[in-house]
Amino acid sequence: MNHQKQPLKPGLYFVATPIGTARDITLRALDTLANADVLAAEDTRSLRRLMEIHGVPLNGRQIIAYHDHSGLGARSKLLSMLEEGKSVAYASEAGTPLIADPGYHLSVEAAAAGYLVTSAPGPSAIITALSLAGLPTDAFFFAGFLPNAKGARRTGLETVKAVPGTLVFYESPKRLSEMLKDAALVLGEGRQAAVCRELTKKFEEVRRGTLSELAEAYQGANVKGEIVVLIERQTAEDNDEADIEQALEKALKTMSVRDASEAVSQAFGVNKRKIYALALGKKGK
Repeated sequence: MNHQKQPLKPGLYFVATPIGTARDITLRALDTLANADVLAAEDTRSLRRLMEIHGVPLNGRQIIAYHDHSGLGARSKLLSMLEEGKSVAYASEAGTPLIADPGYHLSVEAAAAGYLVTSAPGPSAIITALSLAGLPTDAFFFAGFLPNAKGARRTGLETVKAVPGTLVFYESPKRLSEMLKDAALVLGEGRQAAVCRELTKKFEEVRRGTLSELAEAYQGANVKGEIVVLIERQTAEDNDEADIEQALEKALKTMSVRDASEAVSQAFGVNKRKIYALALGKKGK
């Protein structure tokens, strides 16, 4: 395939790569990889293989490794190349850079130094899973990977329990069963959820049900592949009346009755009229 031959402006280009199927890469991403002065990657072998599949020549360019363990040295090297006026394309191993992948500090330092920082957007396991899970997508919260230890994992779940949006987690296949059991315990057995596995790949699978049902389904199962777990937001039935009243009292200190009612009803997923009546009662005291 002939890729668009157009010199890139000096700067840092984040390149999203497929999360499974190689053909999911965008034409702009391929053009960026073909024309960048410098190539960097979380996994150099993965990027090299992707470029081979799509016929993007290296033309003598080296691929610089930049990952969680490469440290300050690799970042300094890339920043010095930006200082020389070169275009640097950075690709994560799979998906969009900086989304549970390296690149954050490189992005921050490049932007702070005044260099162009832009992106060739593309695949993301988070967005793909949201489109398949059958859960609300109007608001969501990406919590990344939960801690390994049971106590810390439960604390992490408790922290996001009342987030007013669909919860999205990445999870290891080895920990999936325990994570679902802890989620059912902390968040509630009846919460709707989905387990999305091997997205865009040959053995793609999406299983939906309550947390209790999914925990039982994956108990003792031999699970493989990349996994995204999605859990619905806290419903009105899950809410503690004391929590709602506390949030409303706090909101009324700085907001009108109408605005406070709107904010609290959205945050807790509770009928606005019910909150408005409660707010009027508190305001009249």
